[in-house]
Amino acid sequence: MGTLADVVTPNFITVAPEDTLGEVAERMTSQNTGAVVVKDFGRMIGILTERDMLRAMAARVHTSEARVRQWMTADPMTATADMTLDDAAQVMLDNGFRHLPVVDGSNVLGVVSLRRVMGGRRRPAPEAA
Repeated sequence: MGTLADVVTPNFITVAPEDTLGEVAERMTSQNTGAVVVKDFGRMIGILTERDMLRAMAARVHTSEARVRQWMTADPMTATADMTLDDAAQVMLDNGFRHLPVVDGSNVLGVVSLRRVMGGRRRPAPEAA
């Protein structure tokens, strides 16, 4: 059975809580990612996702003025790299998450998307030699 270590994306984007939504949207678009990790003084304090951005747009905020700290999900639920893909999928589906930070203690290893988790679950297990 696969684990999050098999599907975690280690090349994740980190942003600061004082960054504007416009700056972050440009980075998310250029990197084709649906979530960024928000760090303050080197510690993860939140995650900003496509859904958070949509909430901000629906509120008609000015992207050049609105700050990440106002729209991020603070203290997000996290998972460890050894969590099974089945367990991760269940956590994400039960809580309505599309993105989940993967951590080792206070160190962020990356972010997994529900799409990658589900895709990893469909791959056949390697055959024993």
